[in-house]
Amino acid sequence: MQNPAAPDSSGNPERPRLEFSGDPILAARFAVPAAPTIVVRRPALLERLTAGVTEPLTLVNAPAGAGKTVLVAQWVTARRSSGTVVWLTVEPDDPPGLFWAYLLEALHRNEVPLSNEIGRPARAEGVDHSLLVRLADGLANSPDPVVVVLDQFEGLGAPEIAAELHFVLEHTAGKLRLVLIARTEPLLPLHRYRASGHITEIRNADLAFTRTESRLLLREHGLDLSPAALALLVDRTEGWAAGLRLSALAMQRKTDPESFVGAFAADRTAIADYLLTEVLDALPPQMQSLLLRTCIAEQIHPELAVILTGDDNAAWTLAALARANAFVERIDDSTWYRLHPLFAEVLHAHLRHRHPGLEPHLHALAARWYADTGRLTDALSQAAACDDWQFAANHLIESLAIGRLFLGLDTAPLRHALSAMPANVAGAAPALVEAACRLADHDLAGCTSALAHADEQLDHDADPALRLSRSFIAVLAGRSSGDLTATRNAAAEVARLLRLAPQQLVGRHPEIAPMVLAGVGSAELDAGHFDRAANALTTAVQMCGQEGTEPALCAGLGLLALVELLRGHLRRAEKHSHRSLTLADQSALLPDNLQGRNHLVLAGVALEHDDQETARAHLELVGVSAEEVDEPAAAVAAAVIGSRLATADGDRKGALAVLRTARSILNRVRPAVWMADDLAIAESAVHLAHSDVGAALEVLDAVPSVRPEHTVARARALLTTRHDDNDALEALTDLRADTAAAATVQVQACLLRAHAATKSGRTEQAHRLLRQALGFARPEELWRVFADSGPWVRRLLGQRPQLTSGHGWLPAEAFLDPHTDNSPQLPEVVQPLTVREGQVLRHAAGMLTAEEIADALSISVNTVKTHLVSIYRKLAVTSRREAIQRGRELAIL
Repeated sequence: MQNPAAPDSSGNPERPRLEFSGDPILAARFAVPAAPTIVVRRPALLERLTAGVTEPLTLVNAPAGAGKTVLVAQWVTARRSSGTVVWLTVEPDDPPGLFWAYLLEALHRNEVPLSNEIGRPARAEGVDHSLLVRLADGLANSPDPVVVVLDQFEGLGAPEIAAELHFVLEHTAGKLRLVLIARTEPLLPLHRYRASGHITEIRNADLAFTRTESRLLLREHGLDLSPAALALLVDRTEGWAAGLRLSALAMQRKTDPESFVGAFAADRTAIADYLLTEVLDALPPQMQSLLLRTCIAEQIHPELAVILTGDDNAAWTLAALARANAFVERIDDSTWYRLHPLFAEVLHAHLRHRHPGLEPHLHALAARWYADTGRLTDALSQAAACDDWQFAANHLIESLAIGRLFLGLDTAPLRHALSAMPANVAGAAPALVEAACRLADHDLAGCTSALAHADEQLDHDADPALRLSRSFIAVLAGRSSGDLTATRNAAAEVARLLRLAPQQLVGRHPEIAPMVLAGVGSAELDAGHFDRAANALTTAVQMCGQEGTEPALCAGLGLLALVELLRGHLRRAEKHSHRSLTLADQSALLPDNLQGRNHLVLAGVALEHDDQETARAHLELVGVSAEEVDEPAAAVAAAVIGSRLATADGDRKGALAVLRTARSILNRVRPAVWMADDLAIAESAVHLAHSDVGAALEVLDAVPSVRPEHTVARARALLTTRHDDNDALEALTDLRADTAAAATVQVQACLLRAHAATKSGRTEQAHRLLRQALGFARPEELWRVFADSGPWVRRLLGQRPQLTSGHGWLPAEAFLDPHTDNSPQLPEVVQPLTVREGQVLRHAAGMLTAEEIADALSISVNTVKTHLVSIYRKLAVTSRREAIQRGRELAIL
């Protein structure tokens, strides 16, 4: 995560940066907050903290302004802990990867002895579980306990972070001591910590100032109230530290502090009134005006303050407010400032009350300043806040930033800003923005309607950015609708308009061309033109070299990986997927559904290599099902892979359900012929795995096709009943001339012919065909096809070990020579046993009862019985005794 410091052009070392975003690491997040000028020591609470960190978890939980951070910071500064204390301030909505990246950096900066092998998160959205395991192990082996303080913990929006923290905390052998400072209850299993006595809790009632502490605080401010006034103040504020401090600051300016307490206590909105009347009203008019006019922005730049106030001295005023601690603070070492959120909220409400109608004007000014300074997302957010939809839409279109509504780091906030735009905004630009937002939300009908509305207001003399944006949307809409011709035509128009548009503007958006080509490639893929899709996507990837094309590159690689998987080029598919995931992880570029596409490809590759566990792991990370119809090709691939894995588990019902769901969903978008054929082939395989040849042929014949994959699938079904079916064998022989057939198809064809030759006693021909199959399989290491074919393959390899010469890629199981089958009448195994079925069979061979097997494997008795039924079916037997005998004959036992 931390890059080595390298000198910049000025000779100064660069600040450490996050690998996945390139953003500088904010050193302020590791700093213990400075104590207020006036601090009341609270020894009892400090002692509770000292005692608390002897246990795994300490929770300091109370509302804002209760003095949580001040207390813990005071404890840390006083060095009341004997071990290392690490401080990290959590930022609101830190994603998991970013949170753990900062926590690891905090540990590093405090010289906690951890191995470099722990690594750093590769992406902002998440963290690998293995990294958490390594971190927990590293902390467990630390010579001394480590106290980690996490301030503002309530800001974490990702619930998985709490679960990950709990895991690490549970596995550090007591060496990690966690102190959480939060306004709300953390999503940790607090009941477990309470039950075990491993938690210390300091809550609002504990933090509330007593009358004695309140008197000390007021005296430090030079105030000495009467017992009655003090009691009234403490009662009304309920000892809330911020309220007491705010009151003390206000009373310092009063000639009669006692009267202030009475007025303050009589008003239920005392804090808000205080902020307005005792802070805002106490400032000079120039400062009041600046605060009211700048509160509409989350962050304030001096130049923006000048625009909003019309005061050329706004920059000086901002700095003066920050120096005066008037609830304005500078953001790190930048030129930007921020208001205290509570103060900003009160100011915002007061702005509307004091100056009705001014707020929209301020938002409009801010929108134009952000636009002029190149801050597109902020510009559109400000324009949306004042319902200036014309400006928002025109700026997005004129900036040629239409692609950022579909892909990019700011896609979500941009779409959120535009989500409230009404449908009746006049003009071509708003119609185009509406069309893009509808399409991004998978509302193709809404997109089409909005495009028609835009077309009514467009002509050939329209601004090139308008026409280019129109054609760009048409490319993606054509792909989504399955209209290949419309997609190609729109892409050609985009290419033409890119040449006509101002090149300086085009140069600022190098992502447009590769996104358009990726759209064409996706449409070609859906149409079944795999080679054309690969060519278009390869070109799209090659075009992504400039800054700003990273999201398009990651998405293009993912699509190209899917195409290569479907073409049978497993190595290329795996390479592209890993590259896409690596780039995305480094920069947090892709949303989960697009990263899921890469995991889908890796699941398919693992399955072809007969690595079912890895395939399942990747499939779980896909995050979408066959119901995700925006990418039909991915939906089909997911369904096929899912059905194969279910079949491997003996779950015929589940396998068919996956395919049935995919078919019903895809029928809504008129899937291409190849998609229906792939689903039929997968379904036929499910039926064959359960010896239902009739159903397998029926489903194939319902989708007639001349595709090599279909030919092989049908031949497999026919040869299951008649190993000498001439039509099937002839069709397989003809496939030798089809050089376009995928390697998987060629391997299957050779193995089917080899099996038929074996059954007919033509051993030499079988060996020759097996050699050919191994040759076809070697480039992509396609062992799954051999494994699915049955134990006869290993018998042939055992008879001719020289066949495996030059095939070091073969797994060890390929060389396990099962016992020769001396019972020709016994049918072949329909399907290999799963790992769990093998375990059940081995326990059954040990004469254990179903109940004893269930206890040994920690599964239910019904599950054991289900596995036994599946074992009997796969081994073509009817009893446990026969299953054990058959298992020994096949070298399973």
